[in-house]
Amino acid sequence: MQNLQDNRIPEEVKSIHLIAICGGGMGALAGMLKEDGFEVTGSDHHVYPPMSTLLSEQGIQIAEGFRPENLSHKPDLVVVGNAVSKDNPEVKTMFEMCRPFCSLPQALNRFFVHGKGALTVVGTHGKTTTSALLAWVLSTAGLDPGFMVGGILKNFGRNYNIGTGPYFVVEGDEYDTAFFDKGPKFLHYTPSRAILTNVEFDHADIYRDLDHVKQAFADFIMTMPEEALLVASDAAPVVRELTAQAPCWNVMYGFEEESPWRLENVYFDAPWTRLEVTRRGKPFGAFRIPLMGRHNASNALAVIAVADDLRIPKDLITHALETFEGIRRRQEVRGVKRGITVIDDFAHHPTEVAETLAAVRTFYATSRIVAVFEPRTNSSRRNVFQNVYTESFDDADLVCIRKPPMLDEIPIEERFSSEQLTQDLSSRGKNAFFFPDTEAIIEYLIKVARPQDVILVMSSGGFDNIHERLLQRL
Repeated sequence: MQNLQDNRIPEEVKSIHLIAICGGGMGALAGMLKEDGFEVTGSDHHVYPPMSTLLSEQGIQIAEGFRPENLSHKPDLVVVGNAVSKDNPEVKTMFEMCRPFCSLPQALNRFFVHGKGALTVVGTHGKTTTSALLAWVLSTAGLDPGFMVGGILKNFGRNYNIGTGPYFVVEGDEYDTAFFDKGPKFLHYTPSRAILTNVEFDHADIYRDLDHVKQAFADFIMTMPEEALLVASDAAPVVRELTAQAPCWNVMYGFEEESPWRLENVYFDAPWTRLEVTRRGKPFGAFRIPLMGRHNASNALAVIAVADDLRIPKDLITHALETFEGIRRRQEVRGVKRGITVIDDFAHHPTEVAETLAAVRTFYATSRIVAVFEPRTNSSRRNVFQNVYTESFDDADLVCIRKPPMLDEIPIEERFSSEQLTQDLSSRGKNAFFFPDTEAIIEYLIKVARPQDVILVMSSGGFDNIHERLLQRL
């Protein structure tokens, strides 16, 4: 196997093949490469809409399944997806043919980020919303940024843009890069400015503990140039600890009185969250965003701080925040039937579940909130957060917990128990119920849901299309 340092992207590249092309990030990269004039092919073992349709519409040829013949055209470069193992048939063929290869972040950096001012958003939570907001502010200011974000921006109808402007907004993922590079993806970018939203233990399949996670973020911070700017949240002591090591200029943002960028007041007036912002103790401005919750107010503040450093006028920042249409699967209202509102959210970590429920409560203060949760990620299917989840549903009036899917992939002694969580919630006075599958949840909800209810569905996956199925049944 090639060493990472020997893994060079050729100077001249015309044709590129992507192994596992239908993932969100890989599909976005494929679209960008195609738009930029490359010959793009790809393969995946699950080729289905909407990604397959989007790629086909761009003229990208996708092969179903991983087979040696998918590389018979001898591409100039092979991009290997994060979930692809060294035993993949196409990877073996790639080595046998001595084809140059790289990871997604290597390709993104080489072809689109390098040479621009990289604006990198990192943190355990809030990356997608914050990077999307930042991209929209830059776009509204006429700067035509490049960006790749982990969710579909409704303002653009997609999650990427090549951009002709001087900046590229990238959502920096702390997950490992590829089978040949176990370092975090975000180490492949050298930011001119970065936002650090928070640091908590997550990704239990690759990180041992919080200290292991902290080391990854410390490595990222130490790669920042001296002339760069780090905008960091004041909400967690661990972030303060990490930023103390930063070689660059750094400023804190949040609710603390001593933070240079501070949310003096946040109040909720659905459909708006209103912010009163101070900079270094002096009033800076009043803003409003069509997003719920204090955590989104904090995300917006981080964006305001970076935008101000980029010399974007305050009136343009104000207009951009007000016209931001949100991101699919982030507190997204999927529909209203019989006065019952169904909301979709990507929340899966205990903190995200708690913050999302608290945010929904700010806009639906008098409604009964029904939380529907599917533990789906590699971490949430493990028992590392078994006890922590018990305190994540305080803002819910009724809780429905699904049995985790794909439990056979997790060792028995490490498996998360939805039945145990349901019992623990009940012992704390919560109206909580366990369900073996999605159909059982739908059958239950159509019986108990009533007008003015808000049904908040939380999962990192598609959850068997529960949102549309529930709306149809209602």
